[in-house]
Amino acid sequence: MIHITDTVAFDEREIGERFVRADGPGRINEDRDATAVELRLDIPRSSLPREVKDRLIALGDRHVTRAGILVVVARADGSQLHNRAAAHARLLALLERAAIAPARRKPTTLSAATRRKRLSVKQRQSAVKRSRSSRDGDV
Repeated sequence: MIHITDTVAFDEREIGERFVRADGPGRINEDRDATAVELRLDIPRSSLPREVKDRLIALGDRHVTRAGILVVVARADGSQLHNRAAAHARLLALLERAAIAPARRKPTTLSAATRRKRLSVKQRQSAVKRSRSSRDGDV
């Protein structure tokens, strides 16, 4: 079990892991071996709570397929071990961000004095602009 927060945890067997060849100009090891790591998490079928799933889909953005599978790829390092650790760290960071509910916005109202001040500033600005405009006799 991977514990994300005190209340949110899921089974690590839900993460699919695949090793693929890293693309781009690489070292000899990268040309021969599959050093890039691809982690897949099927969000709809995972044991995560519904609200965490929704936030994870929103956070995943372009890394989430139409089927709802989150794909995390790490290929920066020439070592499969380092790429694997980086991919797992990135996935865990995404899960931690999704597990935290965003703070609710508290609607506020302006005080009467603030409203009056705003309106007087608007009227003053309007008068200034009106005085700048050309009149029928002026041209």
